[in-house]
Amino acid sequence: MGSMEITTGSMETALMSDLTAKLPGDVLVDIISRVPYKSTRCCKCVSTRWRDLIAHPDHREKLPRSTLAGFFYRTFDMDRCQYDSHGYRSLSGNWCPIDASLSFLPNYKKIDLLDCCKGLLLCRCSKPYPETPDYVVGNPATEKWVTVPAKEWSSDSYARLGFDPAVSSHFHVFELVPAAALNANLKFDYNIKEVGIYSSKAGGWTHQIEWNDPFKICNFSAGTFLSGVLYLCSDNNLVAAVVEGNCRFIPAPTLHDACGRHDVYVSRGQLYVAYYGAAEASIWVLEDSSSEDYWTLKHNVSYLQLFGSRSKGRYGVISVHPEDDVIFITVESKSTLSGDRLQLKLFSYEIDSKELKFICDLGRISRRPYLSYVPLFSESLADEH
Repeated sequence: MGSMEITTGSMETALMSDLTAKLPGDVLVDIISRVPYKSTRCCKCVSTRWRDLIAHPDHREKLPRSTLAGFFYRTFDMDRCQYDSHGYRSLSGNWCPIDASLSFLPNYKKIDLLDCCKGLLLCRCSKPYPETPDYVVGNPATEKWVTVPAKEWSSDSYARLGFDPAVSSHFHVFELVPAAALNANLKFDYNIKEVGIYSSKAGGWTHQIEWNDPFKICNFSAGTFLSGVLYLCSDNNLVAAVVEGNCRFIPAPTLHDACGRHDVYVSRGQLYVAYYGAAEASIWVLEDSSSEDYWTLKHNVSYLQLFGSRSKGRYGVISVHPEDDVIFITVESKSTLSGDRLQLKLFSYEIDSKELKFICDLGRISRRPYLSYVPLFSESLADEH
């Protein structure tokens, strides 16, 4: 009896300490729906009841949504064996309908997607030979765009975008010039020799960084922009190229799987490096970007834990969610409906719950880079069309 009295007293104490315990579920959901998305994610940790209410399918339309709307990617023409166009895969249903064909952009011979940063897309738009291409920065949400003048070697260069609407409506384009573009005798040398920096505020190319010892950028390294700095992955280091034209190299964390690949992302305002190899995938966080060796292992998971012993398809980490502890993974699998041809499937992996969720089929023609798209509705581009 005494035990029952203690239990009852504990329940009364819990009810007094949690004033929301007596609220009906629909009222509590209405309250939670009025806070930002990031706070909603924190609300899931309050109690089991809160977590279940937030996760319930009936409440998804009422609660704040993630700002991540989907992914842009390149497409590959299997018959002609060349990259021909681009595609878009929504993660948000009809929440953020956009013109995935990007028909609002000027009519060019070919449009190559290069980068996406905080709602803006960077494209290289080809003209009939021998004209040099243009860089175009566009906003799919508002269907506005601006042209960035290219340089003589832009056709053979890589380019990345730097933009932070919380700081300015202006952007930077970083042109990564390989040695092959600068010297015809080095046509197979794709090590980066120079970086040119375009400022939309200045209206021109303002800085140029040159290296005596060129470095190699990992194939289709997306790069990421944080606090005015563009971060890229080279073979053994992170490369940081700042807007003012200075550059420093940051050693990457040690990887046990020497054959693995890595790429760099931003999530929750911190720099993340995602490694993936045949045996496992791991996520590292740079706790202090001013330090060069303050990497913390956030999570690692083996291939067997992810896919089980029956799966033998190759996989790759393509992105880290900008707000959640979620990574996105593509996996190759054979489809009997297409004559045992390899198909790509897109999954999400939640770090906290260690849960792998199937999102969609990407088919046969989707290719890197997969560019995370977060819509930008409120800001305008300087000198936009």
